[in-house]
Amino acid sequence: MVSLLDIIGPVMVGPSSSHTAGACRLGLLGRGLVSGTPEKAVLELHGSFARTGEGHGTDKALAGGLLGFRPDDERIRTALEIAEKEGLDYRFEKTALGDDAHPNTVRMTLDHGDVHATLTGASLGAGRVLVTEIDGYPVEVTGSFHTIVMIAEDIPGSIARITGILADHKINIATLRLTRKQRGGDAFIVIECDESPGEGVRDEIRSLEWVRWARRLDKVAA
Repeated sequence: MVSLLDIIGPVMVGPSSSHTAGACRLGLLGRGLVSGTPEKAVLELHGSFARTGEGHGTDKALAGGLLGFRPDDERIRTALEIAEKEGLDYRFEKTALGDDAHPNTVRMTLDHGDVHATLTGASLGAGRVLVTEIDGYPVEVTGSFHTIVMIAEDIPGSIARITGILADHKINIATLRLTRKQRGGDAFIVIECDESPGEGVRDEIRSLEWVRWARRLDKVAA
């Protein structure tokens, strides 16, 4: 099914929904992953992002997202200058992530305080995005839902305990995906929610002794 958004595109600062709106939303997800504007960001651009991104404003849109600007924020036009004023040490690099990577892909390496994270995501067109990897774990994060991401020990009952916390707070789960590298090791859990889990919910999940870390990613899609 083709939606009206697919036809007319998102409300945004131009010129391209893929190179600006989508890129901005990827930056917003990266900002959420490190819980604020990073002090340092290395952004590796792949494919079309690397070849034509600067001309289409991809660099400004990514920086704008990291600063917390939405795709329709006029400040995106001067995001690079604003980033420098606010102390965001950023660097863009061109890279090749393989034939399987979407042409509009960025890999971000971000540092904020004592939080270090990597995120790989693609802009799919019409402002839609897909995060495919976080900290080396394969994921599927669309930004269409409020999302909690976490690393936890792979132990019996862990999912039931986490979903129980969400149920206690009347938060409905839209999707839940778990990826593990080995049985009994660490598992990467992505939970997309219809309602926004507040910081209190996140902190309650964090307090579980077998949860390594948990972070909130706000909904970035329309």
